[in-house]
Amino acid sequence: MIDYIKGEITELTPASVTLECNGIGYLANISLNTYTVLNGQQSAKLYIYESIREDAHVLFGFADKHEREIFLHLISVSGVGPSTGRMILSSLTSRELEAVIASENATVLQSVKGIGAKTAQRIIIDLKDKIKYTEEGSTIKIPAALFVSGVGQEAVSALVMLGFTKQASEKVVVKIVKESPSLSVEAIIKEALKRM
Repeated sequence: MIDYIKGEITELTPASVTLECNGIGYLANISLNTYTVLNGQQSAKLYIYESIREDAHVLFGFADKHEREIFLHLISVSGVGPSTGRMILSSLTSRELEAVIASENATVLQSVKGIGAKTAQRIIIDLKDKIKYTEEGSTIKIPAALFVSGVGQEAVSALVMLGFTKQASEKVVVKIVKESPSLSVEAIIKEALKRM
């Protein structure tokens, strides 16, 4: 099993990274959180999860061991595959996800694209006792953007793909959605671009 790959970043998108190590390029699927960490870096050390299926060997890369550990917990839940796990970790950091599971906040999980009420409940029930959530001094704040509709989430994703940071995008989108809840994704993005 591959534990980690350390090498030069030759290609980076919000969904994947290619790391060159000893003349071999390894393509790994990544979360938006890992993308934020890697953005602007020349080289990286990625912790790897190798998904071996009949038709493909797919690598998933994580900026730190904690994110990989949470990902492994997620995919152990029935009905949550690697792609869904990555989607969840693109919407929440691994620490935020721990806080959401510890507080049994299914609403936040359901705000992630592709997660319904049953899956959200299953994740909470299956992982509640497995994660070691500690409130390091104070409560982790769940980003307000997670309470924004799916339209707001799509706008944040689009802004991140345009090169803005996830945090800045969420902040602006939350404001816009609070002011005008009925705006379309395109309208939110246009307004956000004016304010960033």
